Amino acid sequence: MEYSLELLEVAIMSILWALAALSAVFVGACFSHGQTGGGQDTRPLPPEMKLGYLTESPKRDDKVIRTDEEWKKLLTAEQYRILRNHGTETPFCSPLVDVKERGSFHCVGCDLELFKTDAKFNSGTGWPSFFQPAEKKAIWLRADYSYGMIRSEVLCSRCDGHLGHLFGDGPEPTKLRFCINGEVLVFKKREE
Repeated sequence: MEYSLELLEVAIMSILWALAALSAVFVGACFSHGQTGGGQDTRPLPPEMKLGYLTESPKRDDKVIRTDEEWKKLLTAEQYRILRNHGTETPFCSPLVDVKERGSFHCVGCDLELFKTDAKFNSGTGWPSFFQPAEKKAIWLRADYSYGMIRSEVLCSRCDGHLGHLFGDGPEPTKLRFCINGEVLVFKKREE
């Protein structure tokens, strides 16, 4: 009985997420997203964009640039959909949500260390969540206005792959929640 209640809870959460996404699409269709005047974007920036993280793809000596065909050969279809096409995995499906072992999470596209379990917490959202990246320069942020929302998209600084989003409702010490798709992370256990 306890197992079936858990499945019911997951099903209800999935339905709620789908309804939220549909309503966001509807709201987004009702908003005007055009630019005004001299081509300057007048939309407000997400507050997380003002926290000192990079807000443009950084120039790096180790930058990973691949063609679309190369990415498709390297990644699974789901990884490609998320990392290269800004997709989102189904909540509560990633085995990385429950990882508590000491180690680090790397980008599936370029192996850059992105997050450590020391900064991981259970947000209850169904996605691996962290209160800070392994290094500030490991990620960069871009304003995301899709679905009628104002969010901060989190991208890998080495391959510019989409990782997830950043929200200001996390725990101390940063009060941030990096909500990341587990499908685009590789966990590497740290040997003691």
